[in-house]
Amino acid sequence: MAGMDQIIQHSKGIQLGLVIAACPLLGYYWSQLGLPGVWIIVVLALCFASLIFSVWLVKWLVDRDDGTEEMKQVAGPIREGAEAFLRVQYTSIAKIAVLVCLLLGGAFFMREPPKAAAKYVTSASMAVMTCVAFCIGSFFSGVSGWIGMWVSVRANLRVASCAGKYRYDDAMSVSLRGGAFCGLFVVTLCILGISTLFCVFQVNVFGDPAVITRIPHLLVGYSFGASLVALFAQLGGGIYTKAADVGADMVGKVEKDIPEDDPRNPAVIADLVGDNVGDCAGRGADLFESISGEIIGAMILGADLAERAHLPNAVSLMFFPVIIHGCDLVVSSIAVMTVKTKRLPGSAHYDEEEEKSKDILTLWEDPMDSLQRGYRIALILAVIMVGAFARLMLHNEEHPSVWMHYLGAALIGLLTSYVFVEVTKYYTDYKYTPVQKIALASKYGHGTNVISGVAVGMESTAIPAIVIGLAMIAAYWTGETSGLKDSDGNPVGGLFGTAIATMGMLSTAVYILAMDTFGPITDNAGGIVEMSNQPERCRDITDRLDAVGNVTKATTKGYSIGAAGLASFLLFRAFLDIVNEYSATPLTDINISIPEVFVSGLMGGMLVYLFSSLAMAAVGKTASEVVNEVRAQFAMKPGIIQGTDKPDYDKCVALVTEASLREMIKPGLLAIGLPVLVGVSNRILGAYTNRPLLGVEALAAFMMFATATGILMALFLNNAGGAWDNAKKYVETGAHGGKGSDAHKAAVTGDTVGDPFKDTAGPSIHVLIKLLATITLVMCPIFINSA
Repeated sequence: MAGMDQIIQHSKGIQLGLVIAACPLLGYYWSQLGLPGVWIIVVLALCFASLIFSVWLVKWLVDRDDGTEEMKQVAGPIREGAEAFLRVQYTSIAKIAVLVCLLLGGAFFMREPPKAAAKYVTSASMAVMTCVAFCIGSFFSGVSGWIGMWVSVRANLRVASCAGKYRYDDAMSVSLRGGAFCGLFVVTLCILGISTLFCVFQVNVFGDPAVITRIPHLLVGYSFGASLVALFAQLGGGIYTKAADVGADMVGKVEKDIPEDDPRNPAVIADLVGDNVGDCAGRGADLFESISGEIIGAMILGADLAERAHLPNAVSLMFFPVIIHGCDLVVSSIAVMTVKTKRLPGSAHYDEEEEKSKDILTLWEDPMDSLQRGYRIALILAVIMVGAFARLMLHNEEHPSVWMHYLGAALIGLLTSYVFVEVTKYYTDYKYTPVQKIALASKYGHGTNVISGVAVGMESTAIPAIVIGLAMIAAYWTGETSGLKDSDGNPVGGLFGTAIATMGMLSTAVYILAMDTFGPITDNAGGIVEMSNQPERCRDITDRLDAVGNVTKATTKGYSIGAAGLASFLLFRAFLDIVNEYSATPLTDINISIPEVFVSGLMGGMLVYLFSSLAMAAVGKTASEVVNEVRAQFAMKPGIIQGTDKPDYDKCVALVTEASLREMIKPGLLAIGLPVLVGVSNRILGAYTNRPLLGVEALAAFMMFATATGILMALFLNNAGGAWDNAKKYVETGAHGGKGSDAHKAAVTGDTVGDPFKDTAGPSIHVLIKLLATITLVMCPIFINSA
């Protein structure tokens, strides 16, 4: 951490150094790759420009006032607890990653390389390249999580400082820009890693531009490494944050009737640490693995399309998905910098006395309106940039309308992302009917609150499922009618259309992650304000931002699962392409009427439920330990409630750290081990029954069933949890009796039930879906009997 702070202090030198380093590197690859590599050079240039802007952005952030001494005394333990947890967690993850890397290398070493690449690589070199890609993907995924935590534990203090000065607009800007730094750095790191590995493999391994389409197959290890780290990061962080939150609320709010984030609660620091290690670090790693897997899957399909349609511009097709994310760096940066919170008509320019005396809602526009305005700017700019690059990269003289078809597919993805954000907002924002129904049900008891929340969560899966289905079909046929055909005259552009739609949906991912990180930053700021005994008016500011942060976190999760739904199809097709690379018998269809294949699919659906059960049970078990510890401290030190004794915060932090790291292992190993077991066992069975592809057929069914089940389960968990949370906040605004009423107590129960839904099991399923796809991609050779 000290090293990172020194980098910020020398930001101008760092920016100059990046420029100096970029020029010879880009020149070298230009000389090696020639004209076909121009788009790779563009991507690398965008990455370096983004890094320069990121350094400026974080320098702007840390230069903001960091609050009073009382605020620093609260923020210090939060930062130290988050850093300590990630150090221990990443040490555990590294040990697992090393073991998996060795097994992965052994699996590739024992198999012959695919025939198309046999001239250029051996089994040993394939094993080495896959393991190198795996290690780099794992490392970068870990760095992405660390960066999410690093910026959050600094931005929270500065947002609290802005609230302490009644600067509502500044608090909004610091929260969003803190999240934007995380998003920019994560996406830049992802595409920089993929592009650099591509260049290294092409220049130093293959050399022959004629076989450049083989390179994306070597990158799947990068995605697998990212997914592996992200799964454990999201699981461990999710268990930590919700166990601490539930434990703190059950004793503090329910039993002792003290406010949220009250300094008398022994678990409050652990709760605030959890926001950073779960919502920020976990989500940073999650976004990294999402983008890496989807880019590599799209590159494989682009390479396949170039070969089957005999197109001369293979690099353009493979790098168009990467360019879209390069555009994201630009459009999201512009959008973030344009977000300003407007004062409402009739209110004067900033006046401290007016800020202290009047309701925030009468002075400033809804923060969600400001964020939505920025999002719309990002969408418009994305349409313009993606359209320009589609024309430049995909135009074909023989098929002049191809670029317009794939631009149409990208626009389908953009529209899908907007619909997902709006639908999720409808089901989780207390301005709308679903959340208000849950709040109303709270008047009649705890049970009716829970029933209503479950019903809303189930209902919320319908529209997103329909939208994913329509988008997938529309994107497929948009590509299929592009005019691209194989040697037999069959149209072949449909699969790449779905890939481009997925990239279109992710073309504003930086801005979406900025909104996501906005939530835990403002939540933490509210805790700092509360614990440092700032005036109630300051807490009103952070509470208003935090309520919006709950919506942005929920919309981001909906957006992520929507992208995962589209990506699942392209990753599945990429899996079939890799199977056909290694197998003498082509695999085109999966027949689920075969008993072994159907049973394997059933196991995939079961995995989602069992995985969710283990994740939520881990929260419950750890939370019970927190409850016992908090009760014990209140019993041993009665003066804590009166404020004459100080709670032992460190004991709760240590307890949750140890328990969450222990509990993350079982569901994580289940997610890795079960698909391998299904594939290997069916491969062995296939060898005895003369069915050489039974292993991959069974695994394909496993992945399809798990993906479909996982999408619906994640939507239900995310939206139900978000709706319960904001129903509680709606009651706290004064509805149905306000704080302390019976309705409020029932709403707290619903919020407690929803916590592991939306912040542990739900987000972990996002990663699970893509981990299953990347495991099948990278381990494909060991599931096939014939070479």
